[in-house]
Amino acid sequence: MRRMLIALAVLTMAAALISTGCAGRGAPPTIKIGVNAELTGDIPKVGESCKRAAQMWLEDIEAAGGLEVGGKKYKVELLIEDNESKPESAAAAATKLITQDQVLAIVGPNASKVAIPAGEVCNNQKCPMISPWSTNPRTTKNRPWVFRACFLDDFQGPVVARFVTEEFKFTKAAVLYDVASDYPKGLAEFFKKAWEEIHGPGSVVAFESFVTKDRDFSAQLTKIIASGAEFLFTPQYYDEVPLILKQARELGFTRPVVGSDSWGSPELVKLAGPLCHGCFFTTHYAAAGAKGATKEFIDRFQAKYGEVPDDVAALTWDSIRILEAAIKAAGKITGDLAADRKAVRDAMAAIKDFDGITGKMTFTEEGDPIKAAVIVRISDTGEFEFYKFVSPQ
Repeated sequence: MRRMLIALAVLTMAAALISTGCAGRGAPPTIKIGVNAELTGDIPKVGESCKRAAQMWLEDIEAAGGLEVGGKKYKVELLIEDNESKPESAAAAATKLITQDQVLAIVGPNASKVAIPAGEVCNNQKCPMISPWSTNPRTTKNRPWVFRACFLDDFQGPVVARFVTEEFKFTKAAVLYDVASDYPKGLAEFFKKAWEEIHGPGSVVAFESFVTKDRDFSAQLTKIIASGAEFLFTPQYYDEVPLILKQARELGFTRPVVGSDSWGSPELVKLAGPLCHGCFFTTHYAAAGAKGATKEFIDRFQAKYGEVPDDVAALTWDSIRILEAAIKAAGKITGDLAADRKAVRDAMAAIKDFDGITGKMTFTEEGDPIKAAVIVRISDTGEFEFYKFVSPQ
């Protein structure tokens, strides 16, 4: 009787194994890609742009019958997680995508305040991650599994300093920034260092800060006006800039206000109106006047979603296509997730002269692309107009 029970158990197990094998046979293999995006919280437009661009890319893959790797086509699944624009949520989303959802690689987060903690998770878990929009050096520093598609703040800060110096011949600068957020804090410091290297110590005549969620900047702006600053640099997100502009003008500050790539959302123009007309900011691409593949992307995005894509959408498009190129270059999908992640990471690090819609990219050892910055002027009708390129020095 005991022998019969053992034999029955063995037959049952064998049947289960055969069933599993049959279930896999013929079913299309799936490559899972995670998207860690700011869908809610302070900057939901950033997450929306990222999600839209990723989904548009997926449409192309599905229309082609799958993603071809080593002569075999794979179904692709996007797993999109909301990081709520919070560091702890971004880290939790990365952990879920890696350990529970078993993704091959992750696109996002975008903002540095969430990309830095998520990058730590991805690097520790050895899962490739590429941030479309995070410019803080800490996102990729000493993290060989983390990449980005945008330039860095230690490049962007000096770009702003050089541009204002050459364009306006100013010598006295003021800065207003959120000291509690990684992106504006880091960029403000890089700008101050670059400006004072050009114009000497003390040439940043006001270096004023606040903390996240503050909505009254009158005390800081009053000091800035009294300092005799010839312009204001404020590297804040698109949702904060309109209030800063409004209060500055109400207090009588009529000098130019200059921004950074965090200004690049059309929402800024909707919220600020004419207050932002004539302002300049650094960014990654300009929709007005775009040509070739960039123009094709803009037209297609606009037709699908009813609005011109911002820089986050364009950089997400480049990021996920860089990931696609790396997966193809890896040569095959073995089914060993750890090995496949390593192959994709190595292939991404080896990419040379990737022809993105935001510029050509080759990665440094830190996973950062070498590329130019764009200076944009907000026109009198609220359009983001290309003004000039500034290349790395």
